[in-house]
Amino acid sequence: MAINASIATQGLVKALYGKTKKPEKMTDDEWEELDMKAVSTIRLLLADEVMYDVMEENSTAGIWLNLEKRYMSKSLTNKLHLKQNLYGLKMTEGADLRQHINTFKQIISDMLRIDIKFEDEDKAMMLLTSLPASYEHLVTTLLYGKETLELEEVLGALLDHYQRKHKDSAESSGEGLVVKGYQDRGRKKDKDDKSARGRSKSKSKTQTSESDGDMLSVSSSTDGLNNSWLLDSACSFHVTPHKNWFDTYRSINCGSVRMGNDATCTIIGMGTIKIKMSDGVVRTLEEVRHIPDMRKNLISLGTLDSKGYSYKSENGIMKVSKGAMVVMTGQKISSNVYKLLGNTILGGVAAVAESEDDDTLLWHMRLGHMSERGMRELHKRNLLTGIKSCKLDFCKYCIMGKQCRVRFKTATHKTNGILDYVHSDIWGPVRTPSKGGAQYFMSFIDDYSRKAWVYFLKNKSEAFAKFKIWKAEVENQTGRKIKCLRTDNGTEYRDGDFLKFCEEHGIKRHFTVRKTPQQNGVAERLNRTITETTRCLRLNAELPKIFWAEAVDMACYIINRSPRVALDGKVAEEVWTGQEVDYSFMRIFGCPAYVHISGEDRSKLDPKSNKCIFLGFKKGVKGYKLWDPVAQKVVISRDVVFDEKSMTKAFKEEKSQAAESSNNIGRSTVQVELDELESQSNEEPHSNDQEQDSTRSDRPKRNKRPPVRYGFEDLVSYALLTSSEDPSTFQEAIESSEKDKWIEAMVEENESLSKNKTWELTELPKGKKPIGCKWVFKKKEAVSEKEGERFKARLVAKGYSQRHEIDYNEVFSPVVRHTSIRAVLALVADQDSGIGTTGCEDGFPSWEFGGRDFHGTTRGVQATWYRESCLQIEEVTLWTQAVSRQWYKRLKSLLHKEFEMKDLGAAKKILGMEIRRDRETRKLWLSQKNYIRKVLEKFSMLDAKPVSTPLANHFRLSGSQCPKNEEEIENMSKVPYASAVGCLMYAMVCTRPDLAHAVSTVSRYMANPGREHWNAVKWIFRYLKGTAEHGILFSRQPGTNSVVGYVDADYAGEVDDRRSTTGYVFTLSGRPICWKSTLQSIVAMSTTEAEYMAVAEATKEALWLKGLVKELGLNQGGVQMHCDSQSAIYLAKNQVYHARTKHIDVKFHKIRELIVTGDIVLEKVHTSENAADMLTKPVTTAKFKHCLDLVNVSSL
Repeated sequence: MAINASIATQGLVKALYGKTKKPEKMTDDEWEELDMKAVSTIRLLLADEVMYDVMEENSTAGIWLNLEKRYMSKSLTNKLHLKQNLYGLKMTEGADLRQHINTFKQIISDMLRIDIKFEDEDKAMMLLTSLPASYEHLVTTLLYGKETLELEEVLGALLDHYQRKHKDSAESSGEGLVVKGYQDRGRKKDKDDKSARGRSKSKSKTQTSESDGDMLSVSSSTDGLNNSWLLDSACSFHVTPHKNWFDTYRSINCGSVRMGNDATCTIIGMGTIKIKMSDGVVRTLEEVRHIPDMRKNLISLGTLDSKGYSYKSENGIMKVSKGAMVVMTGQKISSNVYKLLGNTILGGVAAVAESEDDDTLLWHMRLGHMSERGMRELHKRNLLTGIKSCKLDFCKYCIMGKQCRVRFKTATHKTNGILDYVHSDIWGPVRTPSKGGAQYFMSFIDDYSRKAWVYFLKNKSEAFAKFKIWKAEVENQTGRKIKCLRTDNGTEYRDGDFLKFCEEHGIKRHFTVRKTPQQNGVAERLNRTITETTRCLRLNAELPKIFWAEAVDMACYIINRSPRVALDGKVAEEVWTGQEVDYSFMRIFGCPAYVHISGEDRSKLDPKSNKCIFLGFKKGVKGYKLWDPVAQKVVISRDVVFDEKSMTKAFKEEKSQAAESSNNIGRSTVQVELDELESQSNEEPHSNDQEQDSTRSDRPKRNKRPPVRYGFEDLVSYALLTSSEDPSTFQEAIESSEKDKWIEAMVEENESLSKNKTWELTELPKGKKPIGCKWVFKKKEAVSEKEGERFKARLVAKGYSQRHEIDYNEVFSPVVRHTSIRAVLALVADQDSGIGTTGCEDGFPSWEFGGRDFHGTTRGVQATWYRESCLQIEEVTLWTQAVSRQWYKRLKSLLHKEFEMKDLGAAKKILGMEIRRDRETRKLWLSQKNYIRKVLEKFSMLDAKPVSTPLANHFRLSGSQCPKNEEEIENMSKVPYASAVGCLMYAMVCTRPDLAHAVSTVSRYMANPGREHWNAVKWIFRYLKGTAEHGILFSRQPGTNSVVGYVDADYAGEVDDRRSTTGYVFTLSGRPICWKSTLQSIVAMSTTEAEYMAVAEATKEALWLKGLVKELGLNQGGVQMHCDSQSAIYLAKNQVYHARTKHIDVKFHKIRELIVTGDIVLEKVHTSENAADMLTKPVTTAKFKHCLDLVNVSSL
């Protein structure tokens, strides 16, 4: 390298290429003179032993080729020689560290010339292994708590250590430490003793005093122990002069210590220090005093003794132990002092101390939490003022914003000029729209310069318009044309106008392969970098999510001014513009900023500035973009004063408090913190137990709450509960914006209760406890447009406070079967009958049934009362033409005598199911559109990507996928699995037979769900996202006014115990009224048995449905059932097979009797026409849609 530099400086490089490459304008004489100068220059720079090897060469080119052949040859001999030099490189004690580093770099450089390369971490490790034993503590510090190591970091630490060591040795040359004898600490110094602080420039190893007491002096011969710990029985505390050793630190003012010559040294701080002992265990030394005037590091044996530790020395080895465990070991050295065998791990206080005058943290925040490598690159160019160390502490915002998985190594390509190759991608949608309503951003990145642009979109359809704007801008600025555009296969990029525009302007298009986003990795990585930086900026600024667009804009601005790995450390903005970037106007995003108020906008006594929040820079304006939180508007100004120190100060205080909290947790532990000592010590068991209990009591305890899991036994109540947006308490009702209407509803309820004599005032009997009450509020849909929305309030008793067999003996809750409702609706649609609702106005009608319950008052009821009876009624009455109108009138008159009844008009909703009817076409739709939308919103699945089937074939759910360890169980306890399955189950029970098999499958793992089971539930939600408007269509179809069933079985489909699945669906007038998908109770031995048992199970439901429709006025003969298994049909009809099926339970053979009597008609149907096929197993999308068509389940 020196020869190259010298030749280049003198302008002799041309001579290296030989006379054949002589310039045409140069004469032979001029060439000879040039070549002679080059030969002389090279020979003067060569060592004697090398010069003799090239004496025979007379031309520059010849000498150069000879040297390259000897020293840059890629032969095995040369490689072996260089590797021997590298692996055998060892630094001797006391040698010059800088010279050793230079030698190491030279060897690495020589090996690089012959294509021998090492990873950066390997080079760092080889340099550390070449250091002598005196650097062991520094090596331990560098390796502690790290997974990777960089050579530049190691070189910086070694050189800093070298400079600090030479500075300390210069200051402490000939300086000794005198420690007074243990028995006479208060002895006054002799008047004739004129020494100060025990300092002496003599080389004597000991000093003695004429007074009583022994003196121990560590003289200048122990200068090499400045970085070691000495075990001392005379000092009162652990002391050290090194602030950068402390792991935790706090400044204190607790007086001073007296030295051996009665000189005093001030204590300025105290904290903890971590030491890696000789056995490899890292232990914490607590309550260490920081005394800068000390020159040695002392461990007080007296302090350890007071904490229950013992020590003894034998054969030059001192061992400090507690019980049977040795916690530290010291070795006697030539100065008759004991040196601790261990290395100090440098703590985090050094960086904190330096940061008082170091602006590294300030620039780290200004530059959007840029990495150390990027800041180091800018610092090398002297672009960042005020930075000293370029070292960053742990930054939680970097972790929260940037943590990711281990990256995949990808191939890169390089273009020749700007705009030759452009990458683009769209990010979004985001759940929280920006201030401007944007939900996406579109990014462009130039492959050559790596400059990035972002544009915000409200919809993806705006992508083409934004591309044309960006294209016109960059081509006009650079005078170059876009040659190639790489994107993914999104429809916004595949749009016909977009493709035609690119074709007309000669822009080549590159698309990725389907489901291979790695092929658009540059744009994908840019989007990730932008979003990570955005998170850091927004979290650090503590701004709400609505400011995400401003943070993205600022992140892109910072990224364009950050060093890029793809550009070998260059900055994208510099490559794009060719001009150096100015960082002087960079400010911390989100920091407080005071904007000047002009004289026209304020009076003389008003403040001259307004406090705002810095949001970045306005494009095309030389000013700052700020947010005024009071006026709720964006302000653009150049007259701004920033308060960045408040941000960095808050960060330091938070970190200091965290360190202090961590220190306080371990405050009560022993001097050398090692928790396992308490359980292993054999001495003083009682004191150790107390000490351990104290440690446990000081630790903060986490409040553990069990996950909220919703049951699904009462699906109706649960569905009504989850779909409600009404006030849940009396306080919420009277504080809401509609409080007048809620109060009016409560007054109406009170009057109704009084009118019906629901209670009477009485005194509470002795020994009785009142049952509490609460208000339940509900908004009900308007019966007509004139009436509007109705507000209802009900006063209910807190029945859950009663105890079984004390307050009550029996519980009976009659519920309606959804099958009955669907059957009635099917007949209504077929016969074009009327359907309406009648509501009872009285929530607590009086009804004699005996017993007394005493109730306390609740807010809104001004009395203590009891009730003879409390029966809440909300009766829904359905009528058809088949029912006698006279009977209906009679029933209505009887109800009006007892209760206040109200005709609610045509039925629109029942039990959460929405009814929509078209009388002209005789069609009636039953759906749960609003309920499904609320469920998707509750579980944050409104923006999910829809799928075509409720359960895909790749889901092979089993019990083996359940959590196996405590960590997995803890993670899954945070997932609302039971709640989600309960919501899905109610939708399936009411109107969605297409969900039957999927819900039946995921509900098997309610007790202990795993991650794969939760993925299946989310898949069902994705299916609901695309089919929210699906429901049952009831209409008139001539010739189909009867119950028809379809049954199927999936043989051994259950993975865990190989049970089969039964599925059936029954239709009335061609519309589904009953369906089921469930596991069979026993294991079938063949497909025939599984199908046969499925038919037997469906037969029971068929008999019940036959009786139901008979009561509704529809008489039919046998129920027709379709099965796609010929063997099962023969088994049900033919008695010959009985001998082979003796092992099948008798209850399954009941079907034979029903077939003989004609109650059941079992017929064969082709598998492709069996609607129950979708209820037993996952099927293809085409088959699934065909099954839905067979049972008339479709979108509204």
